[in-house]
Amino acid sequence: MKNKKLSIRISEADWQKFHEKAEQANMTLTEYITVCCLGKQIVVIDGLDEVIRQQKAIGRNLNQLTTLANMGKVKTVYLNELTDAYAQVGSLLSDILKARRWK
Repeated sequence: MKNKKLSIRISEADWQKFHEKAEQANMTLTEYITVCCLGKQIVVIDGLDEVIRQQKAIGRNLNQLTTLANMGKVKTVYLNELTDAYAQVGSLLSDILKARRWK
């Protein structure tokens, strides 16, 4: 339960930086500052949105195939496209991680 208030004075530039970094981390300002002050690591990975989008699309396709199979409308499923899509997602993740290591 958050029942304490902290009041500090900082420069406008630092205030803007805090807000920008909190937004990049998809956190509220309070969450971001709390995590930073407690020495926890915040990791923001650029490009992950595309990977998540592709994972969701693959999941939807798999759910549709499962539903059709359970209904008896599909007897044989060829997963070549699904396998290829997973390979692309794996490649994207690999590229993101390689780029992150060199920052």
